[in-house]
Amino acid sequence: MGQFCAYKNPNPATCVQYPYLLDIQSDLLSELRTTVVIPLTPSKLAAPISLTRPNPTIAIDDNSFTIMTQEIAGIDRNQLGAQMYNLSSYRSETITALDFVLSGI
Repeated sequence: MGQFCAYKNPNPATCVQYPYLLDIQSDLLSELRTTVVIPLTPSKLAAPISLTRPNPTIAIDDNSFTIMTQEIAGIDRNQLGAQMYNLSSYRSETITALDFVLSGI
């Protein structure tokens, strides 16, 4: 498990809308049973509802995804699918979005 890694969403009810879950929890807490994730949605599905600051757009394999920060959630690590991508290059955008959702700044 790694902070800022995207995992395949194994939930059949939500995997089309949110194909990936971005793990944002610090690696220092890897012993916990749960982790904190932000769903990633294809940007074409999020475009009408997304805001730029809390919902930055990222690229995965030449596809555009939107980080749905306002939908942050805790999940049991056993419910995460396979680790797919290291998105640590989007660390700054993710933390800025979290800061905006939490503090409005």
